Amino acid sequence: MKTIIAEKPSVAREIAGLLGASEKKDGYLTGNGYFVTWAFGHLIGLGMPEDYGITGFDKAALPILPNPFLLTVRKVKKDKGYTADAGALKQLKVIKELFNKSDSIIVATDAGREGELIFRYIYEYLKCNKPFERLWISSLTEKAIRQGFDNLKNGKEFDGLYQAAQGRSRADWLVGINATQALSIAAGNGIYSLGRVQTPTLALICKRYLENKNFSVKKYWQIQLLHHKAQVDFKSISVTKWDEKHLADDTLKAIQRNEIATVTSVETKSVTEQPPLLFDLTGLQKEANKRLKLSAEATLNIAQSLYEKKFITYPRTGSKYIPEDMWAEIPNLVRALQNREDCKQALTKIKWGRFNKRIVNDLRVTDHHGLLITDKVPSVLNADEDKIYNMIALRLLEAISQACVKEITDVSLQVLHYDFTAKGCKIQEAGWRSIKGSFTDDGEEPVQELPELTKGDELKIKEAAVLEKQTKPPVLYTEAGLLSAMETAGKEIENEEERKALKNIGIGTPATRAAIIETLFTRNYIQRDKRSLIPTEKGLQVYGLVKERKIADVAMTAEWELALQKIENNEADAGAFQKEMETYAKSITDELLQTSIANTNQPKLTCPKCKSQQLIIRDKIVKCSDEACNWVQFRTVCGVQISIENIVSLINKGKTALIKGMTSKAGKKFDAYIVLKENAETSFEFEKNKSNKRNGK
Repeated sequence: MKTIIAEKPSVAREIAGLLGASEKKDGYLTGNGYFVTWAFGHLIGLGMPEDYGITGFDKAALPILPNPFLLTVRKVKKDKGYTADAGALKQLKVIKELFNKSDSIIVATDAGREGELIFRYIYEYLKCNKPFERLWISSLTEKAIRQGFDNLKNGKEFDGLYQAAQGRSRADWLVGINATQALSIAAGNGIYSLGRVQTPTLALICKRYLENKNFSVKKYWQIQLLHHKAQVDFKSISVTKWDEKHLADDTLKAIQRNEIATVTSVETKSVTEQPPLLFDLTGLQKEANKRLKLSAEATLNIAQSLYEKKFITYPRTGSKYIPEDMWAEIPNLVRALQNREDCKQALTKIKWGRFNKRIVNDLRVTDHHGLLITDKVPSVLNADEDKIYNMIALRLLEAISQACVKEITDVSLQVLHYDFTAKGCKIQEAGWRSIKGSFTDDGEEPVQELPELTKGDELKIKEAAVLEKQTKPPVLYTEAGLLSAMETAGKEIENEEERKALKNIGIGTPATRAAIIETLFTRNYIQRDKRSLIPTEKGLQVYGLVKERKIADVAMTAEWELALQKIENNEADAGAFQKEMETYAKSITDELLQTSIANTNQPKLTCPKCKSQQLIIRDKIVKCSDEACNWVQFRTVCGVQISIENIVSLINKGKTALIKGMTSKAGKKFDAYIVLKENAETSFEFEKNKSNKRNGK
């Protein structure tokens, strides 16, 4: 007998159905010489400090450097502690029995770093030594699964992948556990969670937010002219930018008296825009955030659902290319889209026999190729699945289309002795841009068409006006912008040599970036302001404490990603990487324990109920230090976080400032004051003194 282990039950059922293992048992399926079972994601993980006999946050125990690392069954929170997950224990018992009954194992967890880790940690925890083979597939279609079983690979071929996954897992433990405990001990007030990737990501958000907030906006003025020639209206803009409006106004008057602009130069060049490559996961998440306002995590979940329904290939890919041997499949995928209403118009633009092979590159395919549809085309999907599927399908059609060729014209004009410029664009070959019918990128202004112009032409000025403009601060990160910054972390690195070395290395991986962003939300470090990501008070406080420390260093985190890639490719030693991480964990622990955390920013407030004890101010609650008194005020009320200033105002003056944008249980937005009543309870007070019985807690 052979045991096949998948990552989740749905995939196990697909495989079992194809192999004729149709007999259902508790925790597995069987038949035709196979047991087909499953994990529920990470059943086994690294033990926590308490598994090494270290309880609480103890300065004397730091740094904690496990040797060896212990593996434990996944735990769930119960009351104040953690206990082994009953479902995980039950499934592990099933897996152990099946492994013992089998001659060999076929690994069918997701074909990637985390999928490999899920199996290997189970295999190691159960002390199994049965031989195993690897099913390595990029889609769950019947054809792909059958081909995968015909080409099973020796499990040892993936030792590098496992060592990289294990190295990532241990590095996150060493940095996260030690740094979190060290900073929390130094703070002496609440828990400050830090992490190998989460902290540099928080630093990116905070740095950009502070740059935006502290940016000094300056006004300037330009003059815009409207011209007309050969039935075409077009505009030009002054090269000069005036810092004072009256100077621009004076110039405008002189120009209006002149009324003639002379063409001083005309430069025309042909620009070729190559089609975009296929989506990798990060690219899909960025596009979905821009166009659909979906979070990175939501996009990943939708893509995973489409994958499990066999409509797209494996989504957690970091590649935008396909290997040469897949090129022959592309025409079949394009033909399959003929039955899809949303793609019919785009398909009329495809030039059969002239497909662009730019996406074919064996060297640029990582564990998985770029995101593709399969030949199984959906007829019914929910709204978001439909939109994500269309994105992937249309991107394929764009990628195999020809280049777009534009003729760009730059014109210089002069009025009196003032210089003006005009820019024009003509589409010569629409190419890939005809698929969606969009000829400029998002955020770009459409470029005007110009008439035929030659040097020396004199153009009458139809209109002239002064435009008021202002310098723009660095834009706040959206999720799309943050994903780009994580993907190209090298661009944030100031040292040029380091930047070159880490050119194509980001922080995190396509498969983990969504989870990192969600962790920052869970930790109450960041929040959404419309589509922008901004730090909370706590997020800014943590950034203030660590911004000069190694743990916030984007370059170092990117270097680790590079090291893990080398381990995966058997080009570097996993043991040496772990030693380096232990040394780093020790130095970061020492550094953070010496951090001086000034509590001057935390006001001293007396409890309004007992009127004797001091209040403890945390990021989620404000409470009396006397357990017997038990007065508490939550910091988040109806979806809005209450600032320290408003807490001070509430306690000292009995009333906050007007808090805007709160959301009622019925989902309606409202503005109100939070007021402190005589019995020290809080309630809402509306403008015009309309009282309300709802409690502010």
